[in-house]
Amino acid sequence: MSINFDKETFPHRHIGPSDEQIAEMLDAINADSLEQLIDETVPTNIRLSDPLNLEAPMNEHQFLNEFKKLADQNEICDSYIGMGYHDTITPNVILRNVIENPGWYTAYTPYQAEIAQGRLEALLNFQTMVTDLTGRELANASLLDEGTAAAEAMSMLYSMRRGVKRKQAHTFFVSEQCHPQTIDIIKGRAEPLDIEVIVGDHHQVDVTDQELFSMLLQYPTTDGSVEDYTHLIDTAHEHNINVVVAADLLSLTLLTPPGEMGADVVVGSTQRFGVPMGYGGPHAAYFATRKKYKRKVPGRIIGLSKNREGQPAYRMALQTREQHIRRERATSNICTAQVFLAVIAGFYGIYHGPNGLRRIAERIHGLAKITELGLQKLGFEQENSHYFDTLRIPLSDKEKQQQLRSICEHENINLRYFEDPAVGISFDENKTLTDVKKLLNTFAQLKNTSNDCDVKQLSKQVTLEYPDALKRNSDYMQQAVFNCYHSEHEMLRYLKRLENKDLSLTHSMIPLGSCTMKLNATTEMIPLTWPEFSKLHPYAPQQQAKGYQQLFSEVEDQLSAITGLPAVSLQPNSGAQGELCGLMTIRAYHRHQGEQQRNVTIIPESAHGTNPASASMAGMEVIVTACHENGNIGISELKKNVKAIGDKLAAIMVTYPSTHGVFEKDIQQICQLVHNQGGLVYLDGANMNAQLGFTNMDEIGADICHLNLHKTFSIPHGGGGPGVGPVAATKKLGPFLPGNPLEPTDNKTTIHNISAAQWGSAGILPISYSYIKMMGSSGLRRASQVAILNANYLKERLQDHYPILYANEYGRAAHEFIIDLRPFRESAGIGPADVAKRLMDYGYHAPTISFPVAGTLMIEPTESESKHELDRFCKAMIAIRKEIKEIEDGMFDTEDNVLKGAPHTIRLATDCKWPHSYPRKKAFSPLDYLQQDKFWPTSSRIDDAYGDRNLICNCLSPQKLSDWQKQSGSN
Repeated sequence: MSINFDKETFPHRHIGPSDEQIAEMLDAINADSLEQLIDETVPTNIRLSDPLNLEAPMNEHQFLNEFKKLADQNEICDSYIGMGYHDTITPNVILRNVIENPGWYTAYTPYQAEIAQGRLEALLNFQTMVTDLTGRELANASLLDEGTAAAEAMSMLYSMRRGVKRKQAHTFFVSEQCHPQTIDIIKGRAEPLDIEVIVGDHHQVDVTDQELFSMLLQYPTTDGSVEDYTHLIDTAHEHNINVVVAADLLSLTLLTPPGEMGADVVVGSTQRFGVPMGYGGPHAAYFATRKKYKRKVPGRIIGLSKNREGQPAYRMALQTREQHIRRERATSNICTAQVFLAVIAGFYGIYHGPNGLRRIAERIHGLAKITELGLQKLGFEQENSHYFDTLRIPLSDKEKQQQLRSICEHENINLRYFEDPAVGISFDENKTLTDVKKLLNTFAQLKNTSNDCDVKQLSKQVTLEYPDALKRNSDYMQQAVFNCYHSEHEMLRYLKRLENKDLSLTHSMIPLGSCTMKLNATTEMIPLTWPEFSKLHPYAPQQQAKGYQQLFSEVEDQLSAITGLPAVSLQPNSGAQGELCGLMTIRAYHRHQGEQQRNVTIIPESAHGTNPASASMAGMEVIVTACHENGNIGISELKKNVKAIGDKLAAIMVTYPSTHGVFEKDIQQICQLVHNQGGLVYLDGANMNAQLGFTNMDEIGADICHLNLHKTFSIPHGGGGPGVGPVAATKKLGPFLPGNPLEPTDNKTTIHNISAAQWGSAGILPISYSYIKMMGSSGLRRASQVAILNANYLKERLQDHYPILYANEYGRAAHEFIIDLRPFRESAGIGPADVAKRLMDYGYHAPTISFPVAGTLMIEPTESESKHELDRFCKAMIAIRKEIKEIEDGMFDTEDNVLKGAPHTIRLATDCKWPHSYPRKKAFSPLDYLQQDKFWPTSSRIDDAYGDRNLICNCLSPQKLSDWQKQSGSN
């Protein structure tokens, strides 16, 4: 017998079904081969003739060895750059048990709250930490980055301008002391909304200007200065002007919070709360405001409600605010945020507690004060009268600045270099007295002298001294959760307790349509915490980031090869931001061509809610075009719309394959119709997983697209973020993609920044890079084949039990399909929510509910699921159909049955009283596998309406919780 010396390939591990299982599923769907299935699914007129131009795949061991060499090209230097990014220390108990734990990073957005109580509690903790530190009473559960949060605040306040005169105001003032990346994002987001942005000295702002509706201030300023804004804010309020303050959250343990100064909105980043810099992201931004603005706040808000058993339970509150419902009327397109990073930041706050956070802040401030004293002894001035962590040191001329830069680079030190000339020095929790000594030595070299400062002696002299107006006097984070888990054992058990409440991919398939919940392989995740990737500041000199630059170049080449489009921007840090980036690029192109009138975007009625919301944010008018009963875009109506719009047509946004789960044969005709009218085609790449290696955007006829790396290319969803939404475009659109706001360029066509960092969430790009490297062209093609096979196998198994809405002429679906539950509403009083909650009793997260068609479930299994797991899911769905039949036949009451009673908790199972007419065993273990492997939902069904009527979005003290329970009638 011969010996096979080939090493195990990654596709063999990533793709769930074995060759034998694939053969069995092909037989079940009446297909002779995967090739036949694809021929019957993907239209031949858009098929590629050649394989993807990608390098040969690597195995996992080989990849990690090679990738380490690339990582080693990055230089880790001592960073004092600041600008909203700081080195931090991630507690190891959080690193190992959250960041490196698939139980946390493979969960989905907590729409199904009963099986997401752990991360919902973690997010409520995050919100409470933010509200306490900022002094504002309501916070959301994270936004994408500080600059985006500031832009969201501007949009929110613009939509709710106050006073007869202010309702017509269109000017937003931005202090020149805000971070430059934030200013650039503000300018970009304001432009399509016809908001005039004035950047200037906030000491000189004219609050009597009738055109002014709001302003943005930085606290501390980007130079590090700390100022009391109380008088300015009071004066602004006298003239009905709202004020946004972007604040360093850690500084607020020492400084008067902006909310106490009167700020209407407080935004910022929680990056320095244990989240590595990652060369720019991902990090969780925060957004805090007045409670009266609760229905205008962008992103998700976690709130307290009660469940059927009368117990307090958490859920996402006020969901009618979101773009999924408001669509083109939404003021924000936020979908994916930064849940995973918010969870980490919240746990950091819990582990350190209020006293620990204050000690960290005091040490940072103390290091800055020691450095100031040392620099004064060396003959340098320091310009900030009051500061938290940042010093501003003026130099005599540019030559001295360059000389200092050379000295610092030789010592592996990065400072911030201003234009005037001056340098900025920002401290963080990772710095020590040794670092101060080293820093002073570099300045001594600039003076051609020696540094004889005794930093230990100086450390005994410094004290915390702020004027009363700047000194924080109010308590914060006094709730029990922030004061109980400071030993590692207690913290470890708390983390595990929350993790065990949540269902993730570690338990079962999550078959959410249009979400592509595939394997997030361990090998892909390992490099994320390598310091060579995690510890780089996004504005470090690029020569220190050669590894990252090579990574970016290769990922751009990979995505270009996959899409067929030559220009790629990696900057958007979510799919929705990718949409906005693409539409702003289209807008810029038309304006460059002298066609400013092109401001109408056509969107199919089946589109994801972010599509019309993004179009509105890009200043577009949205025209909705109808779809046929078979799920395809109606060509005749589209022709009428295109003709009626005429030369105002900017673009069409189309998802392919469609959200109905079919490859439309007429897609090229659709593109040509739009092109003939002078419009461009935006292709939403949310469903790219169905077409890798079989077709691409160029073949279809698209001009620009975004891809969801957190779907197709294996970045985990993290319970609601992070995500990456890179944009690929044709050559003619390439010059309009976003650039770097800190680096002047001769290219004046680039749009403003979409994200705060040039490469967005650079820190998680290694995941998609490794996925493509290890899959190769053949592996990606195989993944799409099996994704389509798995969907069609489930469809075949379920179609005798549930109506299937859409299929092509061969009876095939793409990578997802829709089952119709609407008939059961009339026959048994059962709706999609009832089926979703009952699936929890079977150990599954529900498919996508009521999208794109109300009253339905959209199912997407992905290629990572084995036939065994698909069959187990089918057993659950078929069993639920039998339970519905029992209600239809009158065996069980339409109100008291296993679906209406679902989910059933262990508390109910162990209660000596059984409140239902159906048997206890039927509720808890209707199938044999549940007796061996049971995931228990943490909460019984939650009352969403009660939580919205009685909005509580912060942790309650024991007394307040007791009062709330009495008021709500809870047990």
